[in-house]
Amino acid sequence: MKYKIRQETIGDEAAIKDVVARAFDGKFYADENDALLVDGLRNAGALILSLVATLKGQIIGQVALSPATIGDARYLCVGPLAVLPDHQRKGVGSALMGHALGVAQVYGRDGVVLQGDLNYYSRFGFEVFPSVTFTGEGAEYIQVLPFKETPSGDVKFHPVFSG
Repeated sequence: MKYKIRQETIGDEAAIKDVVARAFDGKFYADENDALLVDGLRNAGALILSLVATLKGQIIGQVALSPATIGDARYLCVGPLAVLPDHQRKGVGSALMGHALGVAQVYGRDGVVLQGDLNYYSRFGFEVFPSVTFTGEGAEYIQVLPFKETPSGDVKFHPVFSG
């Protein structure tokens, strides 16, 4: 499978929304707002990076980076990371994550934080830190990949994630 990864461009919005909706459809951790996250971040001016994976011109995956904090430290949030069901478990998500983390490391932040599957994201170096708290739902799924010192404090994602 020869897919390409590129930054999203104008006109990709509907396909991205479809990919996220289909990737999360039926998952126990999903909710009806997942497909709206990327649009919400884009509209709020908080979409720092949106990468898409394409195959024969069709968008088959997407990953977003947005601002977040842990305590007073400036982080980037990864999410959503989504791949169409027919293309999952073929390395597309890992490739998207690798590109996103590469960009994140040169962005001058303290690290990357996300809320997601503990087994999946640990392969990229994400860890649960007892010194990191989250007051929202799913606190047990908060994971951090620090670039500097050990993170400490409460995680704050962009308000779009609360909507």
